[in-house]
Amino acid sequence: MTADPRLLVVDVGTSSVRAGTVGRDARVAHVHHRPLLPDTPAPGLVEFDGALMATTVLEVARAALAESGPVTAVGITNQRASTLVWDRATGEPVAPGLGWQDLRTIGTVLELSAEGIHMAPNLLGTKAQAILDQVDPDRSRDLCIGTVDSWVAWTLSEGALHVTDPTNAALTGLRTLDSTGWDDDVLARLGIPADALPRVVDSVGVVGPATALDGAPPIAGLAGDQQASLVGQGCLARGQAKATFGTGGMLDVCLGPERPAFATRGPAGAFPIVTRSRGGELTWGVEAAMLSAGTNVEWLRDDMGLIADAAESHTVAAACDDSEGVWFVPALLGLGAPKWDYGARGTLLGVSRGSGRAQVVRAVLEGVAHRGADLLEAAEADGGVDIPRLRVDGGMSDNPTFVQALADATQRPIEVSPEREATTLGAAYLAGLATGVWSEDAELAALWAPRAVVEPARALDRERWAEAVRRSERWIPELSGLDF
Repeated sequence: MTADPRLLVVDVGTSSVRAGTVGRDARVAHVHHRPLLPDTPAPGLVEFDGALMATTVLEVARAALAESGPVTAVGITNQRASTLVWDRATGEPVAPGLGWQDLRTIGTVLELSAEGIHMAPNLLGTKAQAILDQVDPDRSRDLCIGTVDSWVAWTLSEGALHVTDPTNAALTGLRTLDSTGWDDDVLARLGIPADALPRVVDSVGVVGPATALDGAPPIAGLAGDQQASLVGQGCLARGQAKATFGTGGMLDVCLGPERPAFATRGPAGAFPIVTRSRGGELTWGVEAAMLSAGTNVEWLRDDMGLIADAAESHTVAAACDDSEGVWFVPALLGLGAPKWDYGARGTLLGVSRGSGRAQVVRAVLEGVAHRGADLLEAAEADGGVDIPRLRVDGGMSDNPTFVQALADATQRPIEVSPEREATTLGAAYLAGLATGVWSEDAELAALWAPRAVVEPARALDRERWAEAVRRSERWIPELSGLDF
């Protein structure tokens, strides 16, 4: 290992691909970024071009590597559950990939639920079935099925590796409850050949060389984006939690080696997740999700015309000390944890003749903050832990008004990540643990240095918030009746 080892990270998000390097000092450098937007050929359908994704991955990875010079290892992190099927011999995708937001399989999901098989429509299982039914109805072709991490590893290894890790495998809907193997009964029901699925390897561990890159550095770290963000923000011990506020919002808390007792969704609406694996040992956690976070700021900008850009939401909201009785429930796409009401809708309450632009914008930011507090409470309840402080990343972590509102809603100190996209750090940490750049969790924990710590300044009215949420619920009853 060199005196100044660097890790290359490939990070494939929902709308972009980026690559960068991370040094032992946890600084991100040599970042190359390319947009890669999904297609929406019809309402509810979300597709992506796997071949273009592969080309883009190689472009940004090679560009970052050319600037940085040799690296010790490669880490991969990715949008979770998006699904691709490709020909094993040619390496060519046989159909457009299906994004995690794609809803074409809702009918199948409801059928499975009636049979006692619970699988949300965002998971790989029914997406893979839909692609196979289209391109290989009799299941006679030699195909590979994978999430985006599998496709990136295949691309970087020039077809030598068909792998995934437990953080991504758990988002297929095809694993046993303890996440130690594929569920043969579910595979049989969906007609998914086991030999088409990737080999499940540790999140931390060398799996093979990235021969498509100069020097063929080893691929040594794999994790879904939320789990990578959790590690990247130093959440490695029980009760440590982070929230990512991007288009949507995800709050994840680390628990330990014991799986949460509930099968798919806890009483408070959170889900069990594998946060990482090393040496064959799984670390478990829970995840609570909100369906729209930054989407609400985009709504203010693009649809309402109240702000010119996302950053202006802070300056406009800061023009008033509070929302002066205006409340907004950010349920533009329904409510996630703890309610999981797909028929709830965005609700603006308490508007008076004196309510203006500043009060409405502040109400939107405070509404997202209240939803963040809902997620924290759900994760604490289902995880059986206290979360004394919360670490945050994502685009909304740059908004001081929002971060202060989050501290006020949760009544917890909020630690803001030094990297807005902590996924890159997390994937680098996993690859670095595998290759000796760091040897133990304590070294990674010591690297955490928030760029700001925001303490609660006042208490937001959580009882009034609960009443506002109640009024937003079941606005579209037929959607509220859906439960996955």
